[in-house]
Amino acid sequence: MASSIKSDLFLTNKTPFGCARQSIPSVRLDVSSAFAAARAVKTGSKALNLERPLSGTESDAVARRGSGGKFGIYGGKYVPETLMSCLGKLEAEFNFVLHDAEFQAELATALRDYVGRETPLYFAERLTDHYKNENGEGPDIYLKREDLNHCGAHKMNNAIAQAMIARRMGRQRVVAATGAGQHGVATAAACAKLSLDCTIFMGSEDMEKQASNVFLIKLLGAEVTQVEGSFKDASSEAIRQWANDLEGSYYLAGTVVGPHPCPSMVREFQSIIGRETRRQAMERWGGRPDVVVACVGSGSNALGIFHEFITDEGVRLVGVEAAGFGLNSGRHAATLATGHVGVYHGAMSYLLQDQEGQVLGAHSVGVGLQYPGVGPELSFLKDTGRAEFYTVTDKEALNAYQLLSRLEGIIPAMEAAHALAYLDKLCPTLPDSTKVVVNCSGRGDKDAPLFFQHQPTLNAENLHAV
Repeated sequence: MASSIKSDLFLTNKTPFGCARQSIPSVRLDVSSAFAAARAVKTGSKALNLERPLSGTESDAVARRGSGGKFGIYGGKYVPETLMSCLGKLEAEFNFVLHDAEFQAELATALRDYVGRETPLYFAERLTDHYKNENGEGPDIYLKREDLNHCGAHKMNNAIAQAMIARRMGRQRVVAATGAGQHGVATAAACAKLSLDCTIFMGSEDMEKQASNVFLIKLLGAEVTQVEGSFKDASSEAIRQWANDLEGSYYLAGTVVGPHPCPSMVREFQSIIGRETRRQAMERWGGRPDVVVACVGSGSNALGIFHEFITDEGVRLVGVEAAGFGLNSGRHAATLATGHVGVYHGAMSYLLQDQEGQVLGAHSVGVGLQYPGVGPELSFLKDTGRAEFYTVTDKEALNAYQLLSRLEGIIPAMEAAHALAYLDKLCPTLPDSTKVVVNCSGRGDKDAPLFFQHQPTLNAENLHAV
């Protein structure tokens, strides 16, 4: 049986990276003086015009992104002094392995033989036909099939690499937090392969919804510790447990949030998605994608495919957040659409928070999108206008989940279904034969029970062509 603990996110003396208003009075910040932030805040989830090239100032800012763990005003290390040395060691090790031939050869072998890379760039012919207009015109839709990775999601790209770093650093115990369970399964599998002890922290709400992944984590030999609440609470507890044993444990971040170097590490190990996509697009049609679409929770799969194309101004980068029951309902996870700048889990980014700076709960039918923050680099890409961000509701995502299953025989993760759902709005605006790549970040077996719980509420009209 999984052990259970209660995590209080707002007791900052117990939460090394959680920063409530009491400890940092400026946690909810006015970014009107920051670079292009006034425009970003005013536009919210409104479409950003990328038909124009970036200005010289914006292009320079994009080129300098990530220097020292800062993306404009975002990122950084908002942590106690006791953690600075440990994070410094982690950064040094990360920088070393990036250029270490032995590590890179071992990682390449693991990605090929264990993870199963490269993943296909699949032409979704029936989905493409579904979105053609009355003249038979429409975009060509391709899926980057991260759902075919070992353990069924993009998460393994990062998990195996960081588990290798943990072993190099002599850390025998790995701790991690998971929401939908995909990162938990991937981390447990990587630790089993490398003979590392593994503890996965998971919110009680998420364990109930993603029970199949809980069983898999246990089957792989990891301990599952239940934390009252959701992914944000599990993350706080995993960080706390790591901080209590800095010399013996390793915190394996699964997404692009947290203090530097965590966001940069996850982005680096996930960026293989975009590198493969570029090469495969050149092989398939002799050019780059015109539009790249990915769901956005905290950001690992989005940055994994976006990163390669950030300096290619002709490639539109489209992120899709979870609107839940609607942006006005108070039950959503649309951080970039409705959030404000603050500090959380050791870094500055956009957050869902109230007027007092207290972090709000997030909601989405895609459990992996239920995080009240977003990675600092995505916050930066919003402010500079380099990426566009939109939202879809639970109902729209559920319809897209079924649509892809029925048309292509591919069951997407409910998280990825959010990206697919946005095609309803995107495709009618695109010229004929536009090349659209959607990151299918995971498979959706885990979400089938959830889908059938909601099925009676779906709008059958969206499935008319199936």
